[in-house]
Amino acid sequence: MALAAEPADFAGLARYGLFGAVGHRDYLRRAEEQLNALYEQGLEVHLRVFEAADFEDYCAALGLDPRMPAARVAYAGDPELAGEPFVYAGERLAELLPVLLDDHRARVRMSVACAALLDAVGDDPVGQRRMSEVMRYVTSVYLALAEGAGEGCHLLTLRCHGPEDGEQLTSAVDVCVEAGRLVPGGRDAEAFCVTLAAGVASGGEGALLLHGDPAGGVPGVVPGGVSSSASGAVPGGVSEGQLVRGWALAGGRLRPMTAHEVFDELADDAARGLPFPPGVVPRPGFPLPGFPSQGFSGAGEGGGPLV
Repeated sequence: MALAAEPADFAGLARYGLFGAVGHRDYLRRAEEQLNALYEQGLEVHLRVFEAADFEDYCAALGLDPRMPAARVAYAGDPELAGEPFVYAGERLAELLPVLLDDHRARVRMSVACAALLDAVGDDPVGQRRMSEVMRYVTSVYLALAEGAGEGCHLLTLRCHGPEDGEQLTSAVDVCVEAGRLVPGGRDAEAFCVTLAAGVASGGEGALLLHGDPAGGVPGVVPGGVSSSASGAVPGGVSEGQLVRGWALAGGRLRPMTAHEVFDELADDAARGLPFPPGVVPRPGFPLPGFPSQGFSGAGEGGGPLV
């Protein structure tokens, strides 16, 4: 089932007479009733976001009339679009829709990053081997970041683009470690790894930031980033500051940033409209796995360097 989760998409799709005369709120209420009825019958329902622009492109590509119910059914059930199923489990829509939308956005980011990755490595057998090599590498980087982050829930943010006016790719994922074990990150973790792989494979430029768990504070630092020894605070005390470490992506290789570079990257993020962490404590990134020396030195036809 495809759900018009956002009012703007509902309004765009209503132009085709898909919902009759009902408003968005009534549409969602009826959809919830239908989902509950199907769930109580023991049927497994797969959900996807009903996005107006995407639906219009889909219909145009297949020569379907968007006003016909068959077009909506085809869009909702097309396995090429659905990917791994998002299964309805009896939740209320008020709780489900934000999760469904987050899942949808992660799918979109992953789709864009996959296209960039394929463009960098090529789609021939050699390119497939290159892709496997890059994906093994970025998985090792992700695990090393989680290990270095330590206990708690941390935020990883990534932005990168190709070396020659490449499209900028962004991704973010919560990395949660409980009792020394990494909690599965779901679709966001997949999107993050594919995005990093695209940046590595294309020889891209960018920045990777690890925001420490705000609840943990920074040992030995008081708000404002002043060390406890300089301020007279008790050594080892926990502050309200948030530790942020960073790595620069240059030519497809990751290197630790300096504390000054981390601060500058946060300032650049703020200039792009992102919030600046209060009481931030910028720190250099710790060492990460390097790309294997036996790895490939270039991408497939039409692609850029892998490392």
